[in-house]
Amino acid sequence: MTDHPTPDPDGLGAAVAALMDRARTDLADLVAIPSVADPRQYPPEECARAARWVADAFAAVGLRDVHLAETPDGSHAVIGHRPPPPGAPTVLLYCHYDVQPPLGEDAWHSPPFTLTEREGRWYGRGTADCKGNIVMHLTALRALGEDGIPVGLKFVAEGSEEQGTGGLEQYVAQHPEELLADALLVCDTGNAAVGVPTATTSLRGLANVVVTVTTLAGEIHSGMFGGPAPDALAALVQALASLRDPDGGTRIDGLPADGTWDGVGYEEEQFRRDAGVLDGVRLTGTGTVADRLWARPAVTVLGIDCPPVVGSSAAVPATARARVSLRVPPGTHPDTARDALTAHLERAVPWGARVAVEAESGGSPFRAATDGPAYAALDRAMTEVYGRPMEFLGQGGSIPLCNVFAETYPRAEIILMGVEEPRCLIHAPNESVDPSEIRHMAEVEARFLRHYATAARAPRA
Repeated sequence: MTDHPTPDPDGLGAAVAALMDRARTDLADLVAIPSVADPRQYPPEECARAARWVADAFAAVGLRDVHLAETPDGSHAVIGHRPPPPGAPTVLLYCHYDVQPPLGEDAWHSPPFTLTEREGRWYGRGTADCKGNIVMHLTALRALGEDGIPVGLKFVAEGSEEQGTGGLEQYVAQHPEELLADALLVCDTGNAAVGVPTATTSLRGLANVVVTVTTLAGEIHSGMFGGPAPDALAALVQALASLRDPDGGTRIDGLPADGTWDGVGYEEEQFRRDAGVLDGVRLTGTGTVADRLWARPAVTVLGIDCPPVVGSSAAVPATARARVSLRVPPGTHPDTARDALTAHLERAVPWGARVAVEAESGGSPFRAATDGPAYAALDRAMTEVYGRPMEFLGQGGSIPLCNVFAETYPRAEIILMGVEEPRCLIHAPNESVDPSEIRHMAEVEARFLRHYATAARAPRA
């Protein structure tokens, strides 16, 4: 790995390249730890082992007082710091060490907790999300050297991000001074594609509900009563179908459906490949793929409780329920979206059937301000490394921590970046990372820290 897309007069690119064998070893060590933060599936000792590995590694690159802090959900965050040189800003480096479960080891082409190289990519659970970003941080700091880090650092590695139990969000609210910084690098996203330098500036929020439809006192024989007897499952299906227009686009009364995205686009053919859409199956909705992904509400029926096919009897269903998820674009409050979804479902259930809608989890959308010195420094670093300017990307998922950071540190710049890209298949079997993205993004981070040190002399956030 000696290629470099742009000139490297200060040798920083070469320093990162020389560290890539160590980066691979680090990632292999981390992937080998099945740090799934769900004690029903994996022993909690595995997360503890991953946390200790991270703490030891970052203490070795010069962070001070690296320790494990218990958060309100029982997980442990790895926290450390390094004071700034006089007049220099402070940067927070974020990542998480917990991972998704394998989701069926028989679907993997290689063992999920063994780093395996195939066709130039490194495979294994967590290679991209988010242990690849841990290795990116380590490689950047090693390339700079302990005496060459030009800013103050604060570091946090979360231990329950994939479970969504909110431990770190609550911890930040209770200990705001501990992670206070001028710029926050939330490294849990990535580029639009390999080689396309990108910062994620928009996240959709979330509003989930469970809708229950009841029509009868109990199940009755379909031969004797079917026809006039109201079928609860059919009523539920009709209500759920009303959430989409004939093109499949989300149409919920009271929510805008015509938002547009002004950042980097997402080619339809690339999306079809990335999402595994079968040949001949049309995408749902209208407008560009980016519009539909990042600028408009999107409804998904996550599950339905009803009689299964195997074992079902000749009975008219008396009750049925579904979990419905609504992704919410920036500009719409999740409570407003949930209220609209609830009202829509209540109106859409036919035949006077009884309907109950229960609110579940929710989260606010996020949009980053991109006009500060940190974004200028990042654009400069990305241009130097990739040979092209930085682009902006949206993300359909939610990262509630970003909203907590924005509320707790209103003067800080929040940057979402990292080694993930669509081919990584995060959360799915056969997750992988392109090692060139670890290398290039580690150099981006190192160059960003240098540029930001001179570009920002702002007060604390």
